[in-house]
Order: sequence, then C-alpha cells, then structure tokens
Amino acid sequence: MTLTNLDASIRKNRTANAAITVTLDGDPLPDRDVLVAQRDHRFLFGCTGFDLVPFAGGELTGEAAARAERLAEHWLGLFNFVTLPFYWGQFEPVRGQAGTARLRKAAAWFRERGRPVKGHPLAWHTVTADWLMDLPNEEIARAQVDRIRREVSDFSGLIDMWDVINEVVIMPIFDKYDNGITRLCREIGRIPMVRMVFDAAREADPHATLLLNDFDMSAAYECLIEGLIEAGVRIDALGLQSHMHQGYWGEERTLAVLDRFSRYGLPLHFTETTILSGELMPGHITDLNDYQVASWPSTPEGEERQADEIVRHYRTLLSHPSVEAMTYWGMADGGWLGAPGGLVRADGSPKPSYEAARALVKGDWWFPPTTLRTDAEGRVRFTGFLGTYEVSAAGRTAAFRLDNPGETRAVAAM
Repeated sequence: MTLTNLDASIRKNRTANAAITVTLDGDPLPDRDVLVAQRDHRFLFGCTGFDLVPFAGGELTGEAAARAERLAEHWLGLFNFVTLPFYWGQFEPVRGQAGTARLRKAAAWFRERGRPVKGHPLAWHTVTADWLMDLPNEEIARAQVDRIRREVSDFSGLIDMWDVINEVVIMPIFDKYDNGITRLCREIGRIPMVRMVFDAAREADPHATLLLNDFDMSAAYECLIEGLIEAGVRIDALGLQSHMHQGYWGEERTLAVLDRFSRYGLPLHFTETTILSGELMPGHITDLNDYQVASWPSTPEGEERQADEIVRHYRTLLSHPSVEAMTYWGMADGGWLGAPGGLVRADGSPKPSYEAARALVKGDWWFPPTTLRTDAEGRVRFTGFLGTYEVSAAGRTAAFRLDNPGETRAVAAM
C-alpha cells in the first residue's frame, strides 16, 4: 500500500465536495465574500484523559497544576474525543463507595470544551472489584448489572459511549489471578455474559453507543462476534486494540485486520493504540504485562521512528471507510506499563510524534479560515474534510456540517 494510494482513499472516504448555500434572513446571499472555517472533525481523533482527571476536578495546586495545564493545552490542541477510566476496582474499591462525583467533574470538563466522552470499561476481569470474590456467582451477576445501570444512568448526558465489556475472548480462561468476573463468565459463558451486560447498558441509555472491545485479533474474536450476531445481541461498534509495544504493525497488517472485521458491517474503533519511542519489547513476550524493566526511556532515534509510524498509522486508519475513531492510549510517557508510548515526554515537552500528528489533524486534514465568494445563487464551493464548519458574513455566523463524502449540498442559514 503506497502513500499515494492511502491519500487517494482518504480523499474518497473522508472529504466532501461541498456546495453551501449561504442565506441571510432566509434569502440567499449572492456575490459576497464570506469566511468559511472548519471547527471539528467528524472522525474521532481520541486519547485517554486519565492524567487530566485530577486537573479537571480542581484537585491540583502549584507546579503540579501548572504541569497539568500545559498537558491539557497539548491534549486540546490535537484531540476531539476522550476516554475516561471506569475500572471497577478503582472506581468502587469499597462496595457502595463509588467515585461518581470525581469522574462527573472530569467528564463535564471535557464536554464543556466540546469533546465527547467514552467510558472504559463497564465490565472487565482485570482491575475489577476485589469484594466480588466474597459473593456467589449469582450475586456477582446482579452486582455487575447494577453497576452498569448505575454508571450509565449517572453519566447520561455527559457520556454517551461505553466500552461495555473488555477482552471477553480471554475472560473465562484468564488464570493470572482469581477474580469474580472470570468466575462468572466461566460459569455462564461468553455470549450470555455479553448479552447480560449489553442489555443492562442498553436499558439504562437506549441512545448510547455500546462497544465490544478486545485485544485478540485472532479468529477467536471473529467467532465471538459471529456468535453474538447470531444470538441477536446488538453491538453498535467493534473495538480493536493495537498496543504496538513489539513494533509497528505496518500498513498491510493493519489493513488486513480492518478488512477482516469490517465484514460484519459495524463501525470500527481502534480503541487503544500505543507506538513506542524507545526500545521495543522483546517479541517472545506473550502478555505485555509480563515485561517489567527498571527504566524504559524515550530515545532520539526512537522518537523519530515513532513520528513516522504515527503518521503512517493515522493515514492507514483514515483510508479505510469502516473506521470511525482512533484512541491513542496515553498522552504522556510512563503511563501504561511505564512504556515510552506517549506523544509528550515525561517532562511535558511534545515529541516529534505529537507535532507530526497535529500537522495531519489540524494541517493537511483541516480547512483553515478561508475567504470565499458566493455566486449569483449565494453558493460557495470547496473541498473539505467531513466535520463541523462555520460561515461568517455581515456580522453573523452560521454552522453547517459535512457528514457524507463526495458531492454534498447544505444550507448555512444566518
């Protein structure tokens, strides 16, 4: 897959040839200069917001607050979509004492800045609540369902997208340590487990976007998806993880994965991407959590490699019409597993990968404020990436959206 082919696919799948009729008080505005500017992408360029939860809640002071504010500026300068943490063992370490208020503040902070929020995850066997192990499986199931209904209801209006269940392929055979969710899934099976948690989330918010998320890109995940579809379980999008700690997948492998999972006709979200700017994890490691090192620094040569691979990865995802979102897993180094996977160094300075990603998202793939002249019928024509736009003239401003690729007509009413 050449860069030229990728770019041609991006233009085909992500841009519109727009004809916008500008009206003023209901009448077309002919032969006038108007200013057209893009305000947001339709594609969800996401990142975790875990590091910003204390800052968003006003918990930090002094230098810690200043560092977090700089990180927030970098975050907001690139991303338009955030994932917040709902790991049960951290969210409710003591039964009945949930961290709802703290995460509501964080979700509101992002929403106030125009960033839609996803919660991750509602059900998972890792970082789950230890107190579940004191319960019989029937009560674990009730607690899990109640937990989902509570979170989805409590965050309605702030969060309308959820990774409902995480890593189901391995869930019933997980053997690293005992936990209540694996016990339950082992007893009732994967498909009943998924049905139970999706039904609970759907009941709590019928309009939410509900994802099935997994790291296992083997045929086992495909078999699970097919079984769920045959069983009538409604899934809104498929989450595909891509922690590339052992090296960048490359265009061919990534496109092959996308083609395999797009055949189900569901939107695809690359939910967890990391690309390293330091030494790669040895290839013989099967569980990324097993790799423990005292220090894992970012390196100059690694940063250049990461920047190149970030660009290639973004281009590959944007070229495929089934992909609607990509979440980068960790803004700053040292997050998950201590890896140098961030777009910002531990000292808060942006890496070349950050600048390269921003040059795409807010440069090559962005329509900057541009003066255009309407024709005799009040129309302006331009080619832009799908998303939200504004047009300004005569002291007024109107918004319009480009939602579909190809030839598109819309009205901007001022």
